[in-house]
Amino acid sequence: MEETRKFNNYFLLFTTFIFFAAVYWLYQKHEVGNDSTISEWFINYEGGFTKRGIIGQICFELADFFDLRLRFVIFVFQSITYFVYMFLIYKLIKNLPQNISTIVAIYSPLFLLYPLAEIEVLARKEIFLFIGFVIFLYVSSIEKNKNNSLIYIFLIFPILCLIWEPFVFFSSFSIFIILIRFREDLTINILRKITLAFSSTFVISLYIVLNLLTLEEHAVMAEALKNSFGEVCYMSCGLLGTKISIKAQYTGVLNLFSFKVFFRYFLMMLIGYFPLLVLYYNSTLKNKIIFFQRFNSLLIPFFIILLPSLLLFAFMTDWGRVVNMTYTFSILTYLYLLKNDLIILNKNILLFDNLYNHKKRLFIFIFFIFAFFWNPKTQMKGDVATNTLYKIIYNSSKRIIGFEGIYLFKDSAIMKFHKNYIE
Repeated sequence: MEETRKFNNYFLLFTTFIFFAAVYWLYQKHEVGNDSTISEWFINYEGGFTKRGIIGQICFELADFFDLRLRFVIFVFQSITYFVYMFLIYKLIKNLPQNISTIVAIYSPLFLLYPLAEIEVLARKEIFLFIGFVIFLYVSSIEKNKNNSLIYIFLIFPILCLIWEPFVFFSSFSIFIILIRFREDLTINILRKITLAFSSTFVISLYIVLNLLTLEEHAVMAEALKNSFGEVCYMSCGLLGTKISIKAQYTGVLNLFSFKVFFRYFLMMLIGYFPLLVLYYNSTLKNKIIFFQRFNSLLIPFFIILLPSLLLFAFMTDWGRVVNMTYTFSILTYLYLLKNDLIILNKNILLFDNLYNHKKRLFIFIFFIFAFFWNPKTQMKGDVATNTLYKIIYNSSKRIIGFEGIYLFKDSAIMKFHKNYIE
């Protein structure tokens, strides 16, 4: 189909752009002394077991074994990880959209473009959660053995918790998929299988909570970084020594919270989620499942599934990351349902299609404003960022070729192109 082919080409171009731009900015900032991403990847087990240390320990060992700079090893690891993520996303979404609403939801600024808009979020450890969840969706395809998804959860989810333990807040999305996959089983059997599959994740999560890093152990970890690679344990790595408990995390958020912050993020989520909410509202499961069989729309079940992940707003000050994570799990879950033909779409789903067919120019204008001209800032106190795609292209081109910008004279329509090569 011609429209599908066009979408595939555009989306391939989009994901390719994101990958190369991501690698470029990862390279640019991997030497920056106060970069948040690098500091998070510095966390390791040299001082003893700690949350989020497994990836840092792997990078530590590789850098030490091959006598490489730790920051370079992290950059290579991040680049490979981002390629895998973009590849899996393209394979999942290719040939998928059946309506304009799905396309608009895919291009939401809360999804793929967000880490490039806020580069301090780029290649943070949640990218492993996204990759792990996409693979879970592949494993859970209807043509595959149903038990594969249970085995995957039992073996892989504990590793994802070791990488970034708040992953447990997104378990409800996986449980929802399991309920659909085993909908023909007795309720008690389904609950038994879910309990068994998540038992390893529960054990690992409990072990993380009961084995917090002490100040002495944190000092040993910091000393190992300094002695082996001349690196300072700062920001995310440094915060392990002061904000390792849930209480400390909650207090940090409470001190910054205000009605203004809440209202701003509520509006940003409402706008950014709107196309996806339209999809969930106008979709119904072909086969009813336990707990959700009374609902004629997927919207209420979606809110129930989303609810546990919203608790992260109480523990993290970088709310922009939380919005990106919740949206990513939300849309990937919907795309799984669509890809496996598990839902029925109502006629009202053609809301954006009708606008596109009858007022194409207006639709394109609204689409570009929605998808590419705004995004949430990373920190909860930050305001709304604007001109997202323009800034990504402009800042990248300025560094790569020295392109300084496009200026419009107030009294003239002439554009002046000015180049300034950075030393």
